Amino acid sequence: MKALLPLALAATLGALAIPAAHAEGNDSWVVRIGGTVVAPKSNNGTLAGARADVSSSTRPTIDLEYMITPNWGVDVLGASPFLHDVSLAGLGTVARTKELPPTFGINYHFMPNQAWSPFLGLGVNYTNFFGTHATGALYGNSVSIANSWGPAVRAGFDMKISEKWLATVDVRWAYIESDVKLNNTKIGTAKIDPIVFGASVGYRF
Repeated sequence: MKALLPLALAATLGALAIPAAHAEGNDSWVVRIGGTVVAPKSNNGTLAGARADVSSSTRPTIDLEYMITPNWGVDVLGASPFLHDVSLAGLGTVARTKELPPTFGINYHFMPNQAWSPFLGLGVNYTNFFGTHATGALYGNSVSIANSWGPAVRAGFDMKISEKWLATVDVRWAYIESDVKLNNTKIGTAKIDPIVFGASVGYRF
């Protein structure tokens, strides 16, 4: 999966470097506000010899997209911090962590002038873990989760409400795999690789 990161970076940076051949008119920007569920895959690796599981989390999100042309757009996804519990088989919840996962991407909108328009995207995700602390059986120990870079993909559709307003439903996948340390000693890698479900309302300007 890490081999996809240079491709995702090149696609995103290449789109940002395109000259100002943006869509005609004044509606080159779209801001979307909604909610997102980060649902880690099942079986999130092995930590200290035990199977790990990372809980899902739902938070409000904001997405800002700049339309280079009517079909091509570059976007950035932001959110309030997601909160996850980390559990180990036989021990229950042993840690909690917060994370911010800003994601940058380039999207192709297939039918931008129609009542509904599907789109596909490719981008880069950076996940910053912070506020990590031990609980339960590990309470009193130091736990840390490394930050993660990885590719991200996106699919969804826009539904036009009016000339300015739209509704968006999308699903993303992000490569998130991070080393976990207990008292500064690596105990394994958390393989989160979540499916991210989103629904939002957007405004063109």
